[in-house]
Amino acid sequence: MHLVPESLLIAGSFLLFLSIVITKLSTRLGIPALIIFLLVGMAAGHEKLGNIDFHNPIAAQLLGAITLSLILFTGGIETEYKHIRPILWNGILLATVGILITTFSVGLFIWGLTHFWGGNIQFTLLEGLLMGSIVASTDAAAVFAIIRSKNMHLKANLSPMLELESGSNDTMAWFLMFLFKTLLLNKQAIGPMEAIRIFIQEMVVGGLAGLLVGKIMLVLLDNLRLSNRSLYPGLMLAVVIFTYSATHFLHGNAFLAVYLVGLILGNKDFPHKKSIIQFCQGISWLMQIIMFIMLGLLVYPHKLLPIAGIGLLLSIFLMFVARPLSVFVSLFFSKTLNVNHKIFISWVGLRGAVPIVFATYPLLDNIHQADMIYHIVFFIVLTSILFQGTTLSPLAKWLQLEAPTVVKHEPTIQLSKEVNSELIEVMVSQDAPAIGKKIVQLSFPENALIVLIKRNGVHLIPRGDTVIAPFDLLMIMAENHQAIHSIKEQFGVID
Repeated sequence: MHLVPESLLIAGSFLLFLSIVITKLSTRLGIPALIIFLLVGMAAGHEKLGNIDFHNPIAAQLLGAITLSLILFTGGIETEYKHIRPILWNGILLATVGILITTFSVGLFIWGLTHFWGGNIQFTLLEGLLMGSIVASTDAAAVFAIIRSKNMHLKANLSPMLELESGSNDTMAWFLMFLFKTLLLNKQAIGPMEAIRIFIQEMVVGGLAGLLVGKIMLVLLDNLRLSNRSLYPGLMLAVVIFTYSATHFLHGNAFLAVYLVGLILGNKDFPHKKSIIQFCQGISWLMQIIMFIMLGLLVYPHKLLPIAGIGLLLSIFLMFVARPLSVFVSLFFSKTLNVNHKIFISWVGLRGAVPIVFATYPLLDNIHQADMIYHIVFFIVLTSILFQGTTLSPLAKWLQLEAPTVVKHEPTIQLSKEVNSELIEVMVSQDAPAIGKKIVQLSFPENALIVLIKRNGVHLIPRGDTVIAPFDLLMIMAENHQAIHSIKEQFGVID
C-alpha cells in the first residue's frame, strides 16, 4: 500500500496508539510488551492485513541507533556506581569474554548445521560468525524493560550486574559485527594486530568521548540557568544524539560513549535531574515502541516459515548451549556467584532490538545472505523474548533468588538546592516498630514531618492521633540524612 504523507501519519499514529493500549493486555497475559510491538509491525506489513509496504533499512538503522543511545543513556543515568562497583569485574567479563564465546560458538554451530542440514540454506564460516556476532549481545532495552516492569528484586546484586552487562556488551558485539562484515565485503583477511588496533581505538575514543562530554555537561548544568526549565530535557536529548554521532564520526564506540555520559551524570547531583530522568524514561519507551514497530514492518511474514526450522534450532542452541557456556566460562573464577546465580544469568540472555538493528547493516551493504540473516535474527528475537522473557520471574523464584520486595526512600520532588530539605517516600514494613502507634507517640525527629499518608489507595491527612499501619506509604519532609536514618529505622525500611 503506497502511503501519502497524511496516510502515513494516520497509519503511524494508529499503530502507536494500538501498541500502547495493547501493553495492558500484555501485562495481564504475562507477555513482554516488546513482542507486542514487533507483532503489531508485522501485522501492519502483512500482505493481507495492513499491507504497508515499508522496506527502508536506512531509516530503521538510524532510528534504531538513536533509540539504543537513549536507552543506554537512561540506563546509565539510573545506575548508581556504588551498586555496580562490587560486580564491575563480573559485568566486564560477561560483556567481553562472554560475547567472544557466544559469537564463535554460534558461528561454528550454524556453519556446521547448514552443511549437515543441506537444502538451500548454506552459510560459510565467515557468514556464520557474522550471524553469531549479531545475536551475541543481550539487549539493554529488553533486560531493563522486563526486570523493572516485573519489579524483580534479585539477590547477590544480580540486577545491576545484568543491567551493566546488557548496557556495555554492545561494544564487543559491534566490533565483531563490523570486523566480519568488513571481511565479507573486502574478501581480504584482517590480521590479528590490525583487529586489536581497531578494537582499542573504538574503546579508547568511545571512553574518552563519554568521559569528556559527561564532565562538560556536569559543569554546564551546574552553571546554566535557562529561563524555561522545560528546555532541560531537550538539551539532554541533543547531548545524547550529539555524543553518539560525534563519537561515531571519530571512529569510536558510540554506544559506550553515551552509556558513560549517563553513568557520570547519574552519580552526581545537578538541577532538574529528576525531571530529566523522567523525560528520558518516557522518550526512550516511546522511541522503543516506534522502533520495534518499524523493525516489524521490515519483516516479510512469508519469509519466516522457510527459516523456522533452522531458526528454532539456532534459538535452542543459543539459549541452552551458547549463552550458558559463555556465562559459566566467563564467571568461572567468581567467588560471589554460585551455580543458581549462573543459571539465572544464563537465562537472562535476552535478545531484542540490538540484534535486529545490527542485522540491518548487512542489508544496507548487500552482503550475501543478508535478507536471510535478518529474518533468522528476527525469529531468534521473537523466541527469546517469548520464552525467556515470560519465565524470568518463575525461574528466579524456583532458584530462590528473589529478595523480599523493599521500597527505598527516594526524592519525589526535586527541591531547590537552597532548600535544606528532602521530600521522600517510605513504605512501612509489616514488622516495623512504629506499627500500631499514633504519630504523636513516635520518637519522630524534630526536623522531619509526615506530610501525607496513602493507605489502601486512599490519601489521608496525618494528625497526631493517626495510627500507623503496615504498608502505609508515607510522604515525609526531612531536613538531613540523620533524620532520614531515624525515620527508616522506625518504619522498617532497609537499604
